[in-house]
Amino acid sequence: MFTVKKTLKNHRVASLAMMMMLVAIGAENGTREVEVGVILDMDSYIGMSSRVCISMALEDFYDDHNESTTIIRPHYRDSENNDVQAASVAIDLMKNTQVMAILGPQQSSQANFILDIAKKSKIPIISSSATNPNLIPNANNFFIRTSHTSSTQAQPIAAIIKSFGWTEIVLVYEDSDFGKGLIPYLSDAMESINSTPIKHFVLLPPSSSDDLIVKQLHDLKTMQTRVFVVHMLPNLGSRFFKKADEVGMMARGKCMHGVIGVKPYIPPSKKLTNFNKRWRRRFQKEYPEMDRVFELDLFGIWWYDSVFALATSLEKVNKTELSTKFKRPTKGSTTDLASIGTSEVGEVLFSVIRNIRLKGMLSGDFEVVNGQLRIQAYEIVNVIGKEEKQIGFWNSKNGISRQSRYNESMDYTTNKDDLGAIIWPGDTIEIPKGWEIPTRNDRKLRVGVPAKGGFVEFIEAEKDPNTNITKAKGFCIDVFKAVLESLPYDIDYKFIAFEDPDDAQSVGDYNDLVQQIFLKNFDMVVGDVTIRWNRSLYVDFTTPYSESGVSMIVPVKAADKKNAWIFMRPLEKELWITTAVFFVYTGFVVWALEHRVNKEFRGPRNQQIGMIFWFSFSTLVFSHKEKMISNLSRFVVIVWVFVVLVLTSSYTASLSSMLTLQSLEPTVSSIQELIERGDYVGYQDGSFVKGMLMEMGFPEAKLKKYANFTEYANALSSGSKHNGVSAIVDEIPYLKMFQAKNYNKYSMVGRTNKTEGFGFAFPKGSPMVADFSKAILKLIEGDGMRNISNTWIGDELQSSKKSSDQVEPFKKLKLDSFIGLFVIAGLSSTCALVVFLFTFMYENKEVLTSQGSLYQKLAAIIRSFDEDKSHKPSKDSATETVDDSHMSVEDHTIDNTPPPTSPSISVDHQAEGSISPGSVPIQ
Repeated sequence: MFTVKKTLKNHRVASLAMMMMLVAIGAENGTREVEVGVILDMDSYIGMSSRVCISMALEDFYDDHNESTTIIRPHYRDSENNDVQAASVAIDLMKNTQVMAILGPQQSSQANFILDIAKKSKIPIISSSATNPNLIPNANNFFIRTSHTSSTQAQPIAAIIKSFGWTEIVLVYEDSDFGKGLIPYLSDAMESINSTPIKHFVLLPPSSSDDLIVKQLHDLKTMQTRVFVVHMLPNLGSRFFKKADEVGMMARGKCMHGVIGVKPYIPPSKKLTNFNKRWRRRFQKEYPEMDRVFELDLFGIWWYDSVFALATSLEKVNKTELSTKFKRPTKGSTTDLASIGTSEVGEVLFSVIRNIRLKGMLSGDFEVVNGQLRIQAYEIVNVIGKEEKQIGFWNSKNGISRQSRYNESMDYTTNKDDLGAIIWPGDTIEIPKGWEIPTRNDRKLRVGVPAKGGFVEFIEAEKDPNTNITKAKGFCIDVFKAVLESLPYDIDYKFIAFEDPDDAQSVGDYNDLVQQIFLKNFDMVVGDVTIRWNRSLYVDFTTPYSESGVSMIVPVKAADKKNAWIFMRPLEKELWITTAVFFVYTGFVVWALEHRVNKEFRGPRNQQIGMIFWFSFSTLVFSHKEKMISNLSRFVVIVWVFVVLVLTSSYTASLSSMLTLQSLEPTVSSIQELIERGDYVGYQDGSFVKGMLMEMGFPEAKLKKYANFTEYANALSSGSKHNGVSAIVDEIPYLKMFQAKNYNKYSMVGRTNKTEGFGFAFPKGSPMVADFSKAILKLIEGDGMRNISNTWIGDELQSSKKSSDQVEPFKKLKLDSFIGLFVIAGLSSTCALVVFLFTFMYENKEVLTSQGSLYQKLAAIIRSFDEDKSHKPSKDSATETVDDSHMSVEDHTIDNTPPPTSPSISVDHQAEGSISPGSVPIQ
């Protein structure tokens, strides 16, 4: 306390000397002195720094403005960090000194306390450190804030949190107006990025002891959240981070937000650099008793610019108006507050300074709009030791970017790639996790693993006899570790084998293993655990990370290529029958279309029937030589030839593949065949497959269990007749790995049942299920899962599927594959036949409309259809056949057929049923 009072005395002496100098300058130049009050907490760092900046600003302004008509005469008062004291010195300045403006007070609560006095007296209050957003200049006349509000930090903080994928934070803030003002705005900002609401708040008084800080830090270490937003003034903040380092919270993998900081952007300039050097010398000179020199802060820069703004505004006020003082009350007053009076120049000065813009200031463009300093952008810095490294910017238009200015062509983004390189706590470039399992009392996540020595490629667990620590490896363990790397938080875990501690043997099957989670013996289970509906009644599973399904693997044998009927195998029976039917139908349609006009489709009845079969089947080898006369038949043949081409090409390719490439075939084609033959079937010991096979109809006596791939191979090689099995039924991941180890010896045949594959098991309702599932999907969609599979299952099986990798029964060509072709062929033939029938009926409409019996009409239609028109002249050639007298008998007998005649029906309307002369009788 003695040191502080002595320092204040020295400050008063220095201030008096400066005021005398300014008065002397004013008297020499004939300028007007203006009384201005300055209210600061003189024993705080911010108060000390601000006072130095204000003094230097007055000196610099009047050094640069020799022709000024006004000179500010500052009157410093100490608020002593007390709201009542701040109000008391404000009243003293207004009543006794009659100041025209007040710079300060320093704290928001103090400003709020004296605002009513300032409004009544019409004295402008200019504060560069009252950041509480509840103090709104528009709602408080005569209040001007030349700094940012703490609420403006909320959006850039939320943008940084979103860019790194963190979803939860802990807010650590100072118990002051500065600290409390951020809370509601940060909560809204976190909600806007779909983050979890802030659940944990840590409040520290500005005068917190080191013990209290350490206690709070130890409580923070037990929390799951690892992102801490620290909102404090420099004095408390520096002590907080120092203690955080001492308790080990700055180690690798932990994140104390504050290592990344946000602050209003002050563009670098030569003027600012020079001022910073001068300020340090001045501060050390006026406060030599300080144990360390603080850095120039934003508040000091804003105070400096605020003095320039006030001095500039005073220059704009009429000199006559400045000569007026306070208007005292006409009646006597009993209190100091009532006797202050009203400033007659306050309103004019307030209207000027509340909207002022100065270029080239320490803070860049100093712009006050409606009493509030405008903040263009926030600078994002990486605090490394005592240095600050700029890594990016944030503004309300573009979000996170590398530019400090607005860019109208850019959208709002929160991409961490737009930030520069960051050195995280622990001197690492690895992005910290935002959440982890707490390690209270050294408790780690208990990860249960199956204890088995068989299928070690998937998982193998063993306990170190020296350390008693269980270690695990295998395909499932590699997937587990890769998933942990993708999680947004850290997990401290330990493996626990599900075994008898005495003989290191498993104490149950996989159902029992999963049930240990329900019994709270494990926190999760990792291994080749299949997702099953009955297991999901007790636990929650993640998204499967392996291929799903149960299949059957059997030995392969050389395909029989000496079968006399092998040529029939490429097509299934239904396709053979359908093809034959369409051959006959197409032949019939072509015969019907060509019979009247094409002599090649005429002749004796047996010859015409033969022609129907001959023509259609000759198209199979494209050996038909008959010339088509009718355009309709040409259309039908074109379509049918295309169908035949596709069929023959497919048949040829299938037969060639069967005779050449398909050199191996499985010994068993289906699970039903095993049941009918009564063969033995193997399964994995402890697997659910046994129950599934019994449900399919296998007697338990026909099922054999095996514990590893070697036993699989021996059993399949022996076969059912030699104490082995004819097939192994297991999940596809096991069979693929077994197949990779025994290349070309065994074949997977079909898929007998559907399962969900392997998954990690958690207790019901565990929040980690969703996070693990997302990480698994990310692993599957990338190269991670393929690389792990290649390591344990084999590159060839994963990268390329050769024909011999999975041999299946020969697949015949099915009718379903060609149904479209047959539909096209059938429609084209049927449409052509329908068009022909309509045309033919139209030509014989007289027969159809006659009054003869149905039998007579039908007989006439048949004779008309059987009529040979292959040489009948067309209407267009009538001029060539007008003169019948020139036609000889030979002209009608060249082809040994009589000249064509047209049958007609004539009905006598006078005598029903009689035949008129010259008509052809119907027989």
